Amino acid sequence: MPKLTIVMLAYGEEPYLGDALAAVLASEGAELELVLVDNGTTSDVVRSLPADDRITLLTPGTNLGFTGGVNLGARHARGTYVGTVNSDAIVEPGTLALLVEHLDRHPDVGVVGATIVLADDPGTINSAGNPLHVLGLSWAGQMGKPVASLPAVADVASVSGATMVLRRSLWEALGGFPDQFFAYFEDMELSWRAHQAGLGVQVLGGARVRHHYEFSRSPLKMYLVERNRWLFLLTCFEKRTLAAVALPLLAFELALSVVALAQGWGRQKAAGWRWVLTHARWIRERRTLVQRTRTVPDAALVRLFTATFDPAQTPLPSAAAPLEGLLRGYWRLASRFVAR
Repeated sequence: MPKLTIVMLAYGEEPYLGDALAAVLASEGAELELVLVDNGTTSDVVRSLPADDRITLLTPGTNLGFTGGVNLGARHARGTYVGTVNSDAIVEPGTLALLVEHLDRHPDVGVVGATIVLADDPGTINSAGNPLHVLGLSWAGQMGKPVASLPAVADVASVSGATMVLRRSLWEALGGFPDQFFAYFEDMELSWRAHQAGLGVQVLGGARVRHHYEFSRSPLKMYLVERNRWLFLLTCFEKRTLAAVALPLLAFELALSVVALAQGWGRQKAAGWRWVLTHARWIRERRTLVQRTRTVPDAALVRLFTATFDPAQTPLPSAAAPLEGLLRGYWRLASRFVAR
């Protein structure tokens, strides 16, 4: 039986899939299997898979999204551990073994992630764990910084789903990803629920993955990111936390709606709200499940929030600096209310 099951998804042309598969299969010190889910490839890359009995190919016949695809793959997992590797991410030979060994040695850690570096500049970070803003925003943490600046182990709000590993028992206890997310924010949701279960979430500085990263900002992506941000807030935050951030959250939502109209994705922003309103029953049921099964209150997780917005991909204009300073001051007071 394999110790680790890696789930990888394929969609579209997948120019790096062959390299990503080969890197996983060439991992050193890792007894693994690879479950590949074909969500709808448009090239012959899946038909030319290597003859390796560690590969299981699943073809659902429709695009299940990242969440549904990984959930399907994980249901076929046989390993003690289950993880994800993106189809454009090239793991270094010892990375997966390092992640598994770390979980073996630290039963109090729930989810462990690799340091994601830029494929064309492996000395530069793509993501070394993703922060959680008090307004529910998240981004690639420490992007653009030198890899040499990283500690060996870092506690983070969320790992990146580009390469992460957790115990299969925890995956099943948490129920995997919410299918409804489809794509984006699912790694934060899973990581945060691990925090709520009293388990650590960490990134290893020495476990590296070279990512063929391209920043995109399509209307569909903005719809999913914004909708899922609200699904996360409404299901994972306690009532006290939601009350604490309600005022700045409302102000930010109004401002973001103006930005969405100006940038051409106003319809997608409205569609996200429409989904939230028309799926209120699912949100209530999901919230009940999440809040009932957690063992750690938000008061113990305040340390993981940030009120500073600093993504390298979309830096704030200088005119927004006073507003961010105001938010930081507000959060210093509001966080005391949450931590009571």
